[in-house]
Amino acid sequence: MNVFDLKWLREHPEDFDRNLERRGLPPAAAEILALDAERRALETRLQDEQARRNRLSREIGERRRRGEAVEALMAEVAALKERVKEGEIRLRELAETLTEKLASFPAILAADVPDGVDEEDNRLERSVGEPRRFPFTPLPHDELGARLGMDFARAARISGARFVLLERGLARLERALAQFMLDLHIREHGYTEVSVPLLVRDRALFGTGQLPKFGEDLFRTTADLWLIPTAEVPLTNLVAGEILAEEDLPLRLTAGTPCFRAEAGAAGRDTKGMIRQHQFEKVELVSITTPEQSAEEHERMTACAEKVLSALGLPYRVMTLCSGDTGFAATKTYDLEVWLPGQGRYREISSCSNCGDFQARRMAARYRPGGEKRTRHVHTLNGSGVAVGRALIAVLENYQEADGSVVLPEVLRPYMGGLARLEPDA
Repeated sequence: MNVFDLKWLREHPEDFDRNLERRGLPPAAAEILALDAERRALETRLQDEQARRNRLSREIGERRRRGEAVEALMAEVAALKERVKEGEIRLRELAETLTEKLASFPAILAADVPDGVDEEDNRLERSVGEPRRFPFTPLPHDELGARLGMDFARAARISGARFVLLERGLARLERALAQFMLDLHIREHGYTEVSVPLLVRDRALFGTGQLPKFGEDLFRTTADLWLIPTAEVPLTNLVAGEILAEEDLPLRLTAGTPCFRAEAGAAGRDTKGMIRQHQFEKVELVSITTPEQSAEEHERMTACAEKVLSALGLPYRVMTLCSGDTGFAATKTYDLEVWLPGQGRYREISSCSNCGDFQARRMAARYRPGGEKRTRHVHTLNGSGVAVGRALIAVLENYQEADGSVVLPEVLRPYMGGLARLEPDA
């Protein structure tokens, strides 16, 4: 398994190191190429020694038939056998080391990704919708939700911090949002809905890039299975080890699932409210496509996620993530950020990423171009279409009224039994 194209790396070591530099990482091409050179030299040596060993074995047989001495040749064959055995052990070690090191490097960034260190350097692409002007001071969702059925205290007694209970209208709103999103993506955007497992094996998470690097952010069971951090993992792994027909691409899949994240890397961030939870609902979009189609598919997927926010009447903006803020498996990412008046700022509600062939190489996912015998790696894309909990937050904060009630967007009312407003407790 080549998690990186070593041929490309040999020909473009400067580009490889430049990509690491753009992501704030030290150069590594020289180390990788040294291991690769040692491995290839050892492979050649072993082939030569095995060939000589085979020739000598045949010669021993011929000399024995002629009654000639073979002790010297047998000693050389024995020595070669031992050298080959030792060489094969070293070859396996080199291959494992090379694979392990290559698996630790992030995807190669697209050329048009802006350079930068963190979210402050992300590039604004467009803003859609005007934030509402309130005649009163808008409340954040946790204060607003306290009278609508949002309960963090009881959730904490049951499960600890970063969990929430939603009751009555809020529980129904969460379900309505997920159903609305799935229907939109299936009916209007041509995605195929899939009901996926919520527990996956190590190799599935390795394939999409969460393992081994981000294991601390995941929940692992005592049965050595992992709770999914996003439906991207099982959806993308549907093509692991497959050879697809070009005419079947692009393959567009969607799933609405609970997601589970330990948030080990986010200690102390967003500890109040529902922004960053251990368990949350999300509608995921995944596309499997050809390299030629992936850039266009990325724009299409982002537009599908945008349609959710537009239909809900939520102001948002689209950001291109800079090199230092782009995820490990992504070559390019658009973040959709929704306006939250209770916080007075935009917050991420969807990330749409083109992963190029990065995940496909890790999971051996390929396709056969029409009329050709050779295969190529597919390109994989994933995006939130969108995060349900954050959509619920955005609806509450943007549609709140001075009396603590929340007017529901028109598109959600059929999913709420015709209900037009959530009323607070008396």
